[in-house]
Amino acid sequence: MANPGGTFSVIGPDVTIRGDIEASVDLHVDGKIIGNIECASLVQGESSRIEGEIKAESARLSGEIKGTIEVRHLVVLKSAQIEGDVSYDTLTIEQGASVDGRFAPLRGKAQAKPATDGAQGEGKQPGLTLAG
Repeated sequence: MANPGGTFSVIGPDVTIRGDIEASVDLHVDGKIIGNIECASLVQGESSRIEGEIKAESARLSGEIKGTIEVRHLVVLKSAQIEGDVSYDTLTIEQGASVDGRFAPLRGKAQAKPATDGAQGEGKQPGLTLAG
């Protein structure tokens, strides 16, 4: 499935999925997923729970996550409770978010290389923002 015109899929609060999810479109999760998720963009609702690995281009997390996260552009909202390691290119964390794991830049991973805007590619630091 291609992503024509901003298509997205929703997993409602009354849905539990046991198994991996692969989506070429954006995904909004309000339910419970026990399995790995790979998608273009992930938006997680406050009452949702994900148990598994998350891989996405961008993600906005606000529920419970138990597993590793590998996302280029990551926003962790204050209601998020993450248990697992986090890899990112850019990271924004709201005050009050709970993370039990390690943070590491995606450098060296098989993701897209950072753009070189006059700076040396290898010396470029990942972005980190703390939101109030």
